[in-house]
Amino acid sequence: MHTSILDGLNDKQKQAVTLESKNNALILAGAGSGKTRVLTHKIAYLLQNTNINLNNVLAVTFTNKSAQEMKERLGDLLQQSVHQSWLGTFHGIAHRLLRLHSAQAKLNSNFQILDSSDQFRLIRRITKDLNIDEKKFPIKKLQMFINQQKDEGIRPEHIDAQYNYFIKIAIEVYQTYETTIQQLGVIDFAEILLRAHELLRDNPDLLQKYQQQFKHILVDEFQDTNRIQYAFIQLLHKDNTIFCVGDDDQSIYGWRGAQIENIQKLDRDFSPLTTIRLEQNYRSTGHILNASNALIANNSDRLGKSLWTDTGDGELIDYFSARSDIDEANFVVSQIKKYITTGTNPSDCAVLYRSNAQSRILEEHFIKQQIPYVIYGGLRFFERAEIKDALAYLRLTANPHDDIAFARVVNFPTRGIGNTTIEKIRNYAIENSLSLWDASKNIAPNFSARAKNSLVGFIDLIETITNDIQNLSLTEKIEKILEQSNLLNHFDTKETRTKYENLEELITAGEQYNHEDETMSEVMGFLSLTSLDSANENKTFTPSVQLMTIHSAKGLEFPFVFIVGLEEDLFPSRFSKDDPSMMNEERRLCYVAMTRAMRKLHLSQAEKRFMNGQTFFSYPSRFLNEVPKQHLNIIKSEQQSEINHNENYFSPAPKKSTSREYNIGDRVKHIKFGYGTITNLEGDGESARVEVNFKDFGQKWLICSYAKLEKV
Repeated sequence: MHTSILDGLNDKQKQAVTLESKNNALILAGAGSGKTRVLTHKIAYLLQNTNINLNNVLAVTFTNKSAQEMKERLGDLLQQSVHQSWLGTFHGIAHRLLRLHSAQAKLNSNFQILDSSDQFRLIRRITKDLNIDEKKFPIKKLQMFINQQKDEGIRPEHIDAQYNYFIKIAIEVYQTYETTIQQLGVIDFAEILLRAHELLRDNPDLLQKYQQQFKHILVDEFQDTNRIQYAFIQLLHKDNTIFCVGDDDQSIYGWRGAQIENIQKLDRDFSPLTTIRLEQNYRSTGHILNASNALIANNSDRLGKSLWTDTGDGELIDYFSARSDIDEANFVVSQIKKYITTGTNPSDCAVLYRSNAQSRILEEHFIKQQIPYVIYGGLRFFERAEIKDALAYLRLTANPHDDIAFARVVNFPTRGIGNTTIEKIRNYAIENSLSLWDASKNIAPNFSARAKNSLVGFIDLIETITNDIQNLSLTEKIEKILEQSNLLNHFDTKETRTKYENLEELITAGEQYNHEDETMSEVMGFLSLTSLDSANENKTFTPSVQLMTIHSAKGLEFPFVFIVGLEEDLFPSRFSKDDPSMMNEERRLCYVAMTRAMRKLHLSQAEKRFMNGQTFFSYPSRFLNEVPKQHLNIIKSEQQSEINHNENYFSPAPKKSTSREYNIGDRVKHIKFGYGTITNLEGDGESARVEVNFKDFGQKWLICSYAKLEKV
């Protein structure tokens, strides 16, 4: 046995790594407990101590960043390249299977992947063709419906609309959408995993091949799996072992289909199962961990663990109760400025919030104080319009029958092909079951001289580029496309200089692309990477304070963390108040936020907050009351009103009527929202507010002194 693989591991980590290779296992890995280290060392241990090779291991994680980090660590441990391994994201592994077996998956060998915006445009076109009113059936809602069904493994023919008219129309759109993407030879992101699951399910010989090949299946972040991902792992499990790493306390993606039940039912579906808890934390101080443990203990149905550290208690957690959101922002930015003044790198400071709308007031204060900041999780590089334009040209050189790419650039940069011409091409293509490319060639002679010349010119351009780049490297192909398509020239202006520089960066991306997958050409590999890449592209060369939602912070760590907006109806969200499972997820979200902090944690809330065009008066979040006071350093705002210390500091005060001016059930009229019924009363004096259920605008909280409600 190579003892170096076990060097530096604690006792529980060693137990997980050396666990008998025939045992299924769940490693409950708390925040900062070294789960990636355990996964990579487990794979290395299996390779060096059992009769298997790298091809017999399937290791699945959730982000490209995690997969890349695991490959690098494993390569260092084994002192060999692991890039040809079956180690990647769920979608990356599924995509590879579809490329290898495209015919059995009922796909063209050169199929393309639709990104979210292309999918949105395609659904919009379908609703237009079906004469569906976009106002009654919003495209975003239909897109979400389709993707949610796919995440559940459900095809349109398996959905029962019953008496729900929206679902009836959504099924019709889903069915038409499925037919359309099959004709176009493309698949969307959600389809990748569903199609791979169906590929294995419907081809027993192929399934048996991979069941026998993958002696060991390892899954990271198991608490984030959705139904189709769970089914995919279940399908592959037969006479092989499952090694799952996860933390039910960090399951925060229920809103996008993740099912915490998956990690809770492992013991039933993969019995016998050995559970090992990794509870030693290498990230945070004692006060941060003890406060986080106390918070999450309020959740029911936990698998149970308690984080600890041997590095000491560290500093108390600062809790600041602000009079307003302006007061809160001023405090946060002032504290960060103090840190920076004493030598702290701005990038070591992170401000976390529940909603993106909370960033505005913070940004204003950072700008005033001239402190550099960056919004983490902004638009990804490959999602930028000018990059997608360039990639559309590259896609057409690989497959001229790619209708999505054709429609995107047939008149960009502008070449005199109008919407009327494009619509005629599209209708001709539909009527004759042709691609837009073939339809254009057939119908071009029927157009006016100007439209005909423009269309023939575009076809000639694509054919010329395709011929010219045939024997060039990927980088040279991209350079040639940018030049001959006129994209570089189009964006070479003072106003669009950033877009020009982004196109130049695409050339760099081509240079840095390392093609390793022999199942596809270099161009197809690069195009697939741009579609599958889910890592955030926040490349900032200036050290900057990190601003982000808590969901974006998952998996990250910072020496100094500020969690703002800890108020009822904001965090926890008001949408979770009547749903215990949603409230539990909100608490897990708070737990994730707190355990991002390494050295110092700051918590804050505001009594009054202006957001989304309205002023809200709020009570402190219940989560503050769940943090034991011995871990807190309570800071009061200089502007703050007196607080009765005989009462529990964090508990909401008893609800009072608004000077008896209104009562629950009163019918009222508002100048903007119209007629409604009062459903709740809160506060007194200037802070008095009412909740009204308006006929046309739904539930809204209003401040009595400003609302000018008229009783009816």
